[in-house]
Amino acid sequence: MEILEKNTGDAVELIVSGRLDTTTSPQLESRVHNFAKTTKLLVLDLSAVEYISSAGLRVVLLAHKLMVGNNGKLLLRKPSEFCRQVFEATGMDSALNIE
Repeated sequence: MEILEKNTGDAVELIVSGRLDTTTSPQLESRVHNFAKTTKLLVLDLSAVEYISSAGLRVVLLAHKLMVGNNGKLLLRKPSEFCRQVFEATGMDSALNIE
């Protein structure tokens, strides 16, 4: 997995590519914790995520919870077809802001 970062001052975009699973999700979780208290908008671009496991879903939900808890917002940008199917199958699509 690779994570590219774009910081625009008011928002941070993390562009995630590859597999978001048990071995890689701690990297994303660490980045989420770094920005959850310092930004009002955290954008996760998931367009290049080939696979997301339950560990990856947990990190996405954690990001949502942290951002809401800090009066911020999480936006999922262009999730891949695989991610979109997983979000729909788990019902997360109705709880998250998906672009």
